[in-house]
Order: sequence, then structure tokens, then C-alpha cells
Amino acid sequence: MTLPEGNPEMNSREVTGPVEVTWTPVAADGPIVSPSYDEVTRQRAKEIIARYPQSRSALLPMLHLVQSVEGHVSQEGIRFCAELLDLTTAEVSAVATFYTMYKRTPCGEHLVSVCTNTLCAALGGDDIYARLQARLGTEDRPLGHEETAGEPGTPGSITLEHAECLAACDLAPVIQVNYEYFDNQTVESAEELVDALRRGEKPHPTRGAPLTDLRTVELELAGFHPDLAAVAEGPSIAPETVRGAALADERGWQAPARPAEHPALPPLPEKKS
Repeated sequence: MTLPEGNPEMNSREVTGPVEVTWTPVAADGPIVSPSYDEVTRQRAKEIIARYPQSRSALLPMLHLVQSVEGHVSQEGIRFCAELLDLTTAEVSAVATFYTMYKRTPCGEHLVSVCTNTLCAALGGDDIYARLQARLGTEDRPLGHEETAGEPGTPGSITLEHAECLAACDLAPVIQVNYEYFDNQTVESAEELVDALRRGEKPHPTRGAPLTDLRTVELELAGFHPDLAAVAEGPSIAPETVRGAALADERGWQAPARPAEHPALPPLPEKKS
């Protein structure tokens, strides 16, 4: 057998690398933020920032302000917050994607949240969510989590989501519309509620402020209240929530008096060397 002479590199085909490409970024004309962020919005942003000793602390209400303008947190909204708070877009994105209250796709006029945590689910929350998925979806495909029935932002459009917990187990099953409570729901009442929203009606929540649209609520969460008196209307608690306190009052029950001296704490274990 005759072996090839020379180095192996001499006997292989010539290897060439990929053609080098020079990338030239193209800068867009005008400001980096969306034209949606007009002077009124910028002034509101400055008012939010002025509330905090450190500007970065204003990020959460700033993101609510963004949602009040666009109905979600867009990439332009992220750049808007980063620009005014002297943060990177990565820092803003990390916060916007961590909290489920900030939506990355456009929402409907109303956000309908169905609690599907343990107690609500056991009492009918899962059935309610499934019925609303079918009601708001098409014949071939039920509406998915954080999907919207109708054109986002238009009257009667609804974004549906299943919520992990709405902190109202004593009133389960619970639905929120734009973060206002509708307690003790059934499949039928939930369906009637959604149908009313699609017709342009605004049923009064079980407790809390009168119902409005999602963008107005987002502006309120940012700290701006077009009608503060209306926001304060309505009961803030339900009879079920204070039933224990009412029973104690009726029967004269009282908590034990606080001791004059704190009880002695057990000795700490010795540190091992």
C-alpha cells in the first residue's frame, strides 16, 4: 500500500470559510419611542418619577402608564420607560415579563380573569373558564389564555385569562373584570356577564368601584384618577369576609388581653465550633 506523502492538510480539499458580511445598522428617523407617547403621557411619566427618591423605583407604575396608552407593554413602551428612567431595555423587559399584570400582546376593552386556583376550581372555576373559552372562541377553536375575542381595544372586545389566585376564597368561584370583583359566580352567570360586556354594557361589580374599561383602570393603577369619587364608590368588603368578626361581636367574644410582659424565649442552642 502506498501512503500519500506530505502533511494531511496537503491531501484535503481546500476549506474556505463563509463569506464575511459587514453589518451596518440602520438608524430610524425620529425619536426611538412610539408617537403614542405624547406630551401629556410624558408629563404624567415625570410626575410618577417625581414621587420616588430613586427614579428606577417608578418602573412599576410607569409600565401601567404604558398599558393605559397602548393596551399592553409594547417594545416601544419598554424603550419609553428605559429612556426616562435611565435603565437598559433589558432591565425594563425583565420586570415587564416577570409580572403577569403586564401584558405583552394588545388587550381587549375588558380583561376577564377567571380564578382557577384550588378552591375556585373545585367550586366550578374550571367549568366557568372552559365555558367562557368556548363562548368567546370559534366553533373550531376555544379562546386561549390571554387571547382576545374581537379587535383589541375596540368596544366589546374581551381578553380572557385564567388567574392563579384572586384572593377571594370566601366568595368562590370568583371572576374579575378589569380587576373588579364578580363573586359567587356560576357557569350561567359568568356567561351572562361576558355577553353583557360584549354588548357594551358595564354590569356593576359585586363590590368595589363601578366598572370601566381596562385602559382607564391602568391609568388609575399608575396613580391618575379622572374621577376619584367614583372610584371610591361601592362596598369594599362582603358579608362573608367579615362573618367571623360579626359573630364575635354578637357573642361578645374577645381576644385574650396582651400580657404585661413578653413571655421568655427559649435559650438559643450553642454554636458548634
